[in-house]
Amino acid sequence: MCGIAGIFNYGGDEAVDCLLLQRMTAVLDHRGPDGQGFYCSSEVGLGHRRLAIVDVQGGAQPLFNEDRSVCVVFNGEIFNFRSLMSELTALGHVFRTRCDTEVIVHAWEEWGEACLDRFNGQFAFGLWDERKKVLFLARDRLGEKPLYYAWLRGGCLLFASELKSILCSPAVDRRLDIRAIEEFFALGYVPDPRSIYYHIRKLPPGHCLHVRRGADAPEPKAYWRLRFSDDSSINKAEAEEELITRLREAVRIRMIADVPIGALLSGGVDSSAVVAMMARLNPVPVNTFAISFETSGFDESRYAAEMAARYGTEHYVRNVDPQAFDLIDRLATIYDEPFSDSSAMPTLRVSAMARENVTVALSGDGGDELFAGYRRYRWHSFEEHVRRLMPDALRTRLFGPLGMVYPKLDWAPRPLRAKATFQELAQDSPAAYFSAVSICSEQLRRSLYSGDLLRDLQDYSAVEILRAHMSNSGSNNPLSQVQYADIKTYLPGDILTKVDRASMANSLEIRVPLLDHTLVEWAARLPPQLKLHGGEGKYVLKSALRPFVPASILYRQKQGFVVPLAQWFRGSSRSRIRDSLDGPVLRSSGLFNMKAISKLLDRHESGLRDHSAVLWSLVMFESFLRQIHADRTEHGGASKHVASIVHGGSMVCTDSPTQVFR
Repeated sequence: MCGIAGIFNYGGDEAVDCLLLQRMTAVLDHRGPDGQGFYCSSEVGLGHRRLAIVDVQGGAQPLFNEDRSVCVVFNGEIFNFRSLMSELTALGHVFRTRCDTEVIVHAWEEWGEACLDRFNGQFAFGLWDERKKVLFLARDRLGEKPLYYAWLRGGCLLFASELKSILCSPAVDRRLDIRAIEEFFALGYVPDPRSIYYHIRKLPPGHCLHVRRGADAPEPKAYWRLRFSDDSSINKAEAEEELITRLREAVRIRMIADVPIGALLSGGVDSSAVVAMMARLNPVPVNTFAISFETSGFDESRYAAEMAARYGTEHYVRNVDPQAFDLIDRLATIYDEPFSDSSAMPTLRVSAMARENVTVALSGDGGDELFAGYRRYRWHSFEEHVRRLMPDALRTRLFGPLGMVYPKLDWAPRPLRAKATFQELAQDSPAAYFSAVSICSEQLRRSLYSGDLLRDLQDYSAVEILRAHMSNSGSNNPLSQVQYADIKTYLPGDILTKVDRASMANSLEIRVPLLDHTLVEWAARLPPQLKLHGGEGKYVLKSALRPFVPASILYRQKQGFVVPLAQWFRGSSRSRIRDSLDGPVLRSSGLFNMKAISKLLDRHESGLRDHSAVLWSLVMFESFLRQIHADRTEHGGASKHVASIVHGGSMVCTDSPTQVFR
């Protein structure tokens, strides 16, 4: 993988600041330790940090076409570059390297924006066409690689792989987006297209941005749309055979590299499937990497070891202990915006271990979203069945009061924890699923916010994000609708963001075979009953993998790549949490009700309630604010009160930041 950065003066006459471009590129050196390159003219500047994977000697960027009229900086891999190279050569294009990057410039010359339809890969790139005076930005279909951008006064566009690069510019407005704050405390991440900063946006997955010199700032354009359909006639045996064929091919093309390669092996179904395919394709033992925990109930390392033994891999294991809590401040600088998935800690650790041995690693991410592996899918399908049997008014009158009076028994066995189910049955489908995925309930979030923040949020709730995506799924099936919503939100916003930043912080490239877009499109057309059957998620995937993965792994209870936060927060990290959440940063921000936070801590420490997820989110937000405070002070003259960097005179935000400077 690599890091990219760029500046485009699309509407003004001021020359590109080449020194700024160098700073923007330099802060991405962890994404590309093998070299750097620049292209800088009066109109556009492109910067690149390289992690050499394919054509190690000849693939330096920026990379040009034959007459240097087209130039590209690229982060990612085009896995079908060899076939595209052959096709383009037959059409008269001349290649000077063996690198997949060069395919992009010639594909642009030949097909223009439609080149994106031909790429099978994970990518984010910026391409400058000197003749057309066009900057073309694009991001891969599922959002495996990141791309941020910001419009500045005077007609200037900045773009980069990470927020920290864009923040190198003193002209960037650093005020926070209050709707992003609401979304973070609901979901644990800031979903596309927002970032935590009001004036910086993420290019959504499957979108491109076509910026022309002298024209107005455009809106992103979708070039790929995933649609779920429920009318496939494929039977189980046919689906199993085709699934293995497609998975094997997705793994094969992701093993193309001129550097050492391995796999992250959690001991779950998906990573085991990837390792099984790799082992059958690779003539030498596969390098596999796993994490272990000392805390009982969270350690999956024995399952990873079982899979490694079956295929004779070179297996490496590293332990994560409660001292991993000391990674908080590092995580804030790695992710650049609030991010509360605590599994970022073991992901960071396993990436560091993998990088000691390989440069590329395959992972099993995406299988839960594609094949309905999450437990919440089963519950949502059950609740939808009840909703469709009962009139809305009756359902609300019956389950609403039950949800209010039933106690919240976080400590009890799962069958007794029915409060959330009753509450969700009283709601419509999007609101109920939103409750299932939220790390913090609507009522609790509102209690944590300050009066000023509540006033300026007005009636906005992050549930609107899921409502919009579920309505665009193309399916009436409730399972397909929530799978689609997760693929558009949780997958790119949480899972792929976590993996990209944690791996690239260690200069490791991660490739994700289960997110091959042709496999994703095929899986979206499978009948829902082949994904969730009799309460069993990943039904057809598990069945297809029986010859390759032990039943002890396929059919054990799903555990997930999680860390024991609840125990840590009541044990060795207890005082650290108190110091963080009762300190001056949150208190002076003006964003929170400090009494409510104190009560939250007390309830969690009592052991009767588990508030570890929201406490972790508050800790990560506090660490983020300290990073912002330090950055603002360093860059000159910012107020020491965080509330002064929330967008608007009284924290009011609008929906279209691109309108602000027009």
